[in-house]
Amino acid sequence: MNKNNKGERLPQFMTSPSLKFLLLVALAIQVTMTILSFVAYIWLGVIMLVLFMITALVVWRYSAEYLKELDSYILNLSYRVKRGEQEALIKMPIGIILLNKENHIEWINPYLQSHILESDILGDSLKDVNEDLYRAFLEPNKEVNPTIEWNDKIYRVTIQSDLHAIYLLDITEYAELADNYEEARPVVGWMFLDNYDEVTQGLDDRGISGFDSMLTTYFSNWGKQHSVFYKRTSDDRYFLLLSKKELERLEKERFGLIDNIRERTSKRNLPLTISMGLAYGEESFDKLAEIAQNNLELALGRGGDQAIVREVDQEPRYYGGKTNPMEKRTRVRSRMISQALQKLMKDSGDIYVMGHKHPDMDSVGSSLGIARIAMMLQKTVHIVIDKEDMGNDVSKLMNEIKSHEKVFQNFVSPVEAEETITSEDLVILVDHHKPVLSIAPNLLKKTKRNIVIDHHRRGEDFTENPLLVYIEPYASSTAELITELFEYVSTDGDPINRIEATALLGGIVVDTNNFSLRTGSRTFDAASYLQSVGANSAMIQRLLKEDPENYLQRSKLIESLQFVKEGVAIAHGEDHTIYPPIMSAQTADTMLSMSGVEAAFVVTRRSDDTVGISARSLGKINVQLIMEKMGGGGHLSNAATQLDGKSIPEIVEELTDVLNSELD
Repeated sequence: MNKNNKGERLPQFMTSPSLKFLLLVALAIQVTMTILSFVAYIWLGVIMLVLFMITALVVWRYSAEYLKELDSYILNLSYRVKRGEQEALIKMPIGIILLNKENHIEWINPYLQSHILESDILGDSLKDVNEDLYRAFLEPNKEVNPTIEWNDKIYRVTIQSDLHAIYLLDITEYAELADNYEEARPVVGWMFLDNYDEVTQGLDDRGISGFDSMLTTYFSNWGKQHSVFYKRTSDDRYFLLLSKKELERLEKERFGLIDNIRERTSKRNLPLTISMGLAYGEESFDKLAEIAQNNLELALGRGGDQAIVREVDQEPRYYGGKTNPMEKRTRVRSRMISQALQKLMKDSGDIYVMGHKHPDMDSVGSSLGIARIAMMLQKTVHIVIDKEDMGNDVSKLMNEIKSHEKVFQNFVSPVEAEETITSEDLVILVDHHKPVLSIAPNLLKKTKRNIVIDHHRRGEDFTENPLLVYIEPYASSTAELITELFEYVSTDGDPINRIEATALLGGIVVDTNNFSLRTGSRTFDAASYLQSVGANSAMIQRLLKEDPENYLQRSKLIESLQFVKEGVAIAHGEDHTIYPPIMSAQTADTMLSMSGVEAAFVVTRRSDDTVGISARSLGKINVQLIMEKMGGGGHLSNAATQLDGKSIPEIVEELTDVLNSELD
């Protein structure tokens, strides 16, 4: 061992400049003391020289032994480190894969070999071995430490691209814990018996007790079967608590409880429907309860007989809603709404009434009805309408209204309304509740005072903080709802006139397809009242008459009819031809009158950039849910949507995919 090698193996502290300096100082002191000893006494100098030589010899021998032991220790440590690296590489519980430049497997460690079970994958392409792992290797920056599944185990993947190495950490146990935690997360819900009061109204105490006992038995069995805790908080209201795992099970069953309750009670001639609102995804129970309550209100606003499930900050999921809403038997709600509406009108500035874009008879008739109520209260009213965006029937109605100067002067354009409205004025939306469908949606931004009166099932998009909401999906039309309000309005002002009554009756006629669809006893009561105040049925027939050209166009639309599923038919127009909205609706109604058609969809171009779909059903198929999937809404048997920037063939294909998905 040469001197240089020894120096290379000296520990760092022995090669320190500070230590060298101290050794030199000690040596200098020893030499100085020896010289001084010789000067003083020769014998003392000899003794000091001998001691110096003995000390140097001891230090030399000790250093030699120390260096030998240190050298041995370093060699042993180096061996142990290299041996540990090899053992760790082979035995550590992390899978290692080394790839060549062609992404073929060159080597895997024994640990991974024991887990993947394949006898030999050396030389195989990584893509053939595991495609998910191959994608993770090609896109290492797309997701930080992605996870893959391989032979019933879950691995977290780490990529080292420069070495063409893949490291797999088995996290199966932790993934199972995460799944168990997710499945056990709480779900809070409310269940409401939609028409409990109406069903039990004609029963005596014994009958009500028997009916309640039947419900309790059924709910108890259902709760045990699905591990649902429920508590009845009132005659028609239940609190629900369950796990997310059981919620997923209920969703797979499409909430069969809703159909089972309806069928079971119908056999007793006491048809009961239920609505449910459920929420999950939040640790706070009070927040979940609030969201669940909002979901329940949304379900009731859509007509009941359905369940709405929502994860926090996510879109709701709808189940049920297969039946038309049952007509309420009491007029108490109409009276309360009428009184509340009048008070809000009196406490506001001017009244602005507007229907939806592409207005129909129901939209315009409802606007005229609300305007008359405002005038009976001596309020200034403006009806917002876009005269450039009207169908043939509405244009004819507007020509008739021109002869009634006091009525016609209330109409204003969207631009005029936006220039004159103030924050103290009141905006009333009729025949719609989605701001995006309003003729002048900017009015809702200039005043926070707004009211919604509609008969369509409520959707997720809704006007912000309305002062009053009157949505009754059981009604045939908004015109029917507004007609009922007149009974409770004071007659200080001029009563409803013939043209207003005719427009309201026209709205009912159009929305019920001449009293053949969605018609209840209250519908005929409203029609009877309008007839009694001068509604002109003959004028309605003239307004709704088609031009021969439109009739031929409708016949051509029907020629394109094709069945995409049993009972479901689609017709469509030409992509370069613009059709009026009323034609699509009339075509869909005509298709329903044909044998074998349970649901009809008509796709036509409404403008250069917009394509519309009119959907109609006899009741077995919920066209509202289908149209909601495509951004629209409506009723179970009457719905529509409009799409921008797509061709008719593209929309027909999209509609077909939605139908196949929903109806399957």
